[in-house]
Amino acid sequence: MRKVKVVFFLLAFVVIQVYGQEPGVLLSRSGISAADEVSFYAETKQVNQFIRRFNGEEDVRGVKLATNDPTYHSSDLRKKYLNMLFDHSNSDIPELLKNAFVNDMVVDRDPKFLDFHGGDWFSEIEVLFQRGNEMVIFTLFMKLVKENLGSKWIINDVYSPPYENLYKPNGTSTSRFLHPLSHELDFMNLDKVFDSQEYIGDYFFQGFQVDKLSIFLYEIRTNKLRFKQVTNVKFHFFQLKNWYMEISEFNRPGLNKGWLISNLIRLEDGQKDRIIDFIHHRE
Repeated sequence: MRKVKVVFFLLAFVVIQVYGQEPGVLLSRSGISAADEVSFYAETKQVNQFIRRFNGEEDVRGVKLATNDPTYHSSDLRKKYLNMLFDHSNSDIPELLKNAFVNDMVVDRDPKFLDFHGGDWFSEIEVLFQRGNEMVIFTLFMKLVKENLGSKWIINDVYSPPYENLYKPNGTSTSRFLHPLSHELDFMNLDKVFDSQEYIGDYFFQGFQVDKLSIFLYEIRTNKLRFKQVTNVKFHFFQLKNWYMEISEFNRPGLNKGWLISNLIRLEDGQKDRIIDFIHHRE
């Protein structure tokens, strides 16, 4: 009888381990529910994985495909993945536009792929810094460049509203100026110039371009700015002929999460440069 009780106890223990605390939820050996396991494999967890799925270079379990695998770069696999790579909660991307994009990516005569080292893509990140007692957000634009036999990310541009107010494009009029007879006062009215922190650029020659990266580096080197954390990351792709694609990371329940397409535009002539200027906050 004692042996029977021991066997019964072990069987009960196995049942608890398999089915967990919630009735009807089947767990894998790792303790992850079947639904969570599907979600795990569905999530595009890395940007590199987004690129592989976009190109049809990995299977549904995230395993890289060999180049001689019949499903490698196949249209059927790519169509499946491409439709999964959209942010399905975004109603600003029409279904007709999505379908046109997917069909253009997999067309037999000219399929389009993403290339990590192909250029024409960059990252936009929001970074929290501390300046004195104030917390400020900077937007950094990161570019991937070649380095010896490899590559590296560099800070290529920076956006911060105070930097943008340091100057105005040549020919822009302003109501703030030094009177033409200021010299007769030995320029004593310069006090209003240097007290005008936000608009001090109005009093400078407007034909020059402010080197914002140099100002940013100076503030970092002199400890005026102290890095706190990255608050947001997105990537802008212009590699795909006639298309602009933005991807962002979505952390949420369900299958449609991870790195997904958050914006999509079919490009017209000259529109690429206008979008790049808009992203960089250039006038």
